[in-house]
Parts: sequence; C-alpha cells; structure tokens
Amino acid sequence: MTVVVFFLLLFTAVPIALVLALTAMWYIQASGNTVLFASYPQQLFSAIESYGLLAIPLFMLAGELMNEGGLTRRLIALARIFVGGFRGGLAYINLVANMMMAAIIGSAASQIAIMSRAMVPAMQQEGYPRPYSAAITAAGGLLSPIIPPSMLFVLFGVMAQVPIAEMFLAGVLPGLVLGFAFFIVIAVVGLVQQYPKGEWPSRRQALHDFLWGLPALLIPVIIIGGILWGVATPTESAALASLVALLIGRFVYRDLKLTLLPEVLRRTAINAGLVIMLIAAAGVFGWVVIYEQLPQMAASWIAALTTDPFIFLLLMIGVLLLVGMVIDGIAALILVVPILLPIAQNQFDISTYQFGVVVCLTLVMGLLTPPVGAGLYVASSMTGVPPMRIFRSLLPFLLATLVTLILLAWQPWLTEGLIGR
Repeated sequence: MTVVVFFLLLFTAVPIALVLALTAMWYIQASGNTVLFASYPQQLFSAIESYGLLAIPLFMLAGELMNEGGLTRRLIALARIFVGGFRGGLAYINLVANMMMAAIIGSAASQIAIMSRAMVPAMQQEGYPRPYSAAITAAGGLLSPIIPPSMLFVLFGVMAQVPIAEMFLAGVLPGLVLGFAFFIVIAVVGLVQQYPKGEWPSRRQALHDFLWGLPALLIPVIIIGGILWGVATPTESAALASLVALLIGRFVYRDLKLTLLPEVLRRTAINAGLVIMLIAAAGVFGWVVIYEQLPQMAASWIAALTTDPFIFLLLMIGVLLLVGMVIDGIAALILVVPILLPIAQNQFDISTYQFGVVVCLTLVMGLLTPPVGAGLYVASSMTGVPPMRIFRSLLPFLLATLVTLILLAWQPWLTEGLIGR
C-alpha cells in the first residue's frame, strides 16, 4: 500500500516534497513502527543540517542577480558570437549559455528556472515549438552536476573524503563531452525539423558583444578560481559571486535597479525554500528506505552479478536511474554513496572520481524523468508547457546523456585525465 499511496499522491498533483513526506508517514503508520514518529522531525532537520547547503540559496541569488542585472543577456549575446549562425542557432545559443550558467549556479533546478525565463520566450518568438525550447533548457540543467561548481560534487567530496577541487577537475572533460553530445542532438533535430537558420553577428557587433560579455564571465572565474586556488569554500564563492553580480549589474551594465532587490530576494527565498523542503522530505523518505534495507539488498545483488568493473558501473547506472526517478539527487546521493562506494573501490578497484562523476550525472537524470522529475515540473511551471510534452522532446537529450554515461564508465581517463591520476 505504501507504493500505491506514493503514486496516488503523485498523480493527484500533490507537491513532490509532500508526496515524499506523507508517504514516509504512511509507511511508519502502516508498518506499526509508530515509535519512529518521535524521530520524524529530527530526520527532517538532519537532512538540511549542513553548512554546504547554504551555497544553494547563494547560488540562486547569484543567478537571480545576473538575470535582473543583464548579465544573463550578455552571456547569451556572447554565445551568439560562436554558434548563432548555425541552423537552429538559437537552440545552440541556449545550450552554450546553459554551459556558462552551469559554471555559475551549480544547481540544476535553479538553472532550469532561470534559463527558462530567459530563453524559452525568445525561442518561441523565432518559431521554435515551446515544448522543444523548454526541453533544451531543461537538458541544459544536466550540465550542472558535472561542470563546476556542482552541489552534488561538493556533497560527494565530503562523503568520499576527496578534495572538492579535484572533484571539480574530474567533471570538466565529462561536461564538455556531454555538451558536445547535446550539440549533435540539436544539429540532427534542426535538420529533421528544418528549424530556422541563424544569423552571424557583424564583426562590429561581435566585438561589442564580446567586450560587454567579459564582465559577466568574471562570475565563473571567481567561483571556480576561488575554489580551485583554495581562496574560498564553495559557499563563500557563492557569496562572492552574488556580490560581484550585484556590483556588475548595478554599476557596469546599470540594468539592476535597487528597487528590484526586494523582489529578487523574495524569489530567491521562495525557490530556495522549495529546494530545501524537497531535500528535507527526501531525507526522511530515504530514512524509511534505509530502514527497510533496500539499498543494501540492491548493492549485494549487483556485486553478486559480475566481477567486471565496466559491467558493475553499467548495472549501477541502471539501478541509480530508477532511484533517481523517485528520490531527489542529493538525498539519493546520501543513500547510495556509503553503500556502493566501498564496493566500487574494494571489489572493483574503481577510481573514486570516476565513480563520483557517474553517480552524480546518473542521479540528476532522474530530475528530468517521470514519475517525480522535479526538473520537469520546474520547467513546466516556468513555461506553461505540460511536463509530459517536455519529456517527449527531452528523449533525444536523455539518450545522449545515457551514451555519455556509458562512455564515462568505459573510459576512466575522461574523469581522471585533468587530475593526473
């Protein structure tokens, strides 16, 4: 009945956080372990009792300030210089801008929300179907877990006790590979659907857009450079990025009006509250899953099937795709890493960095896959397109992500090459 209650709540449009929290309550009551109710509030709180999670609202604030301060618009204009003239040019611009934003925000859900407001209306005006426009923007959110900075990499680095700076380096090549795979998808879809051919900007316009885009590029330099050089923690880098976005938007581009700050802070608080509540609910849901020892049974089953590291990673990808479909990425990461990482290291001699990149990207795919698919609901709420219509347009991008995952599982050097291991 717990499974029935979960899907009943899910398909009656109950918010995802409440679905997870109420399902956990139902299980406690139905199993007769009512003593667990005493620990329920504690589990909700412990899921969000982390200094690192403070980076989430700060990265969201940086994104909102960039949007209101004109930085996002300048990054989009900068992307137009490099890819704007291809067929389906605005789709390429959307993807390149998403890659730039992935190096700033670090949160897939926040990136989808911000870029949906910036790109989908523009693409619709140029004749692109709204579901396809929303799908490209949502697919761009898959770049957030591997292009640094990454919330999941920060959390994984803490759990696996590896340097976060090295985890960030491990994600650079996979991020470029995934971006290239998305470029191929856009090219094929553009040819099949005969989307409009873009226009290259004039030399004068390109120079203007390039120079005006440079201040906006300071944000990823500050975030990534500060973390890699040991000047600031990810949370401190997020705070610095918010401050610099405020200063550039107010005094360089002069698009940011101080009267807009209360609304920016309000939106940031609401969006961060939604994410934090989802993490808390996922934490208590995961607590119930652990109580039933489901992850341990899954891990034992996988380890008994093969002695080949590549096959193990493929099996792990299959299981984690299912896990990511019903549990938030951060909560799922907390569940699976303590169980699967020792198996990967001790029985299969798999690099911690390769394991971390594969796990994080696989779990974030669940952000865009039913039945939970929180990213689908974010894109839907921002664009007005039904989630399943976005999902149908997303399928080629999800297939490209799956191919990339298989490549990362097959070739460890893609994650270890820049680290020098």
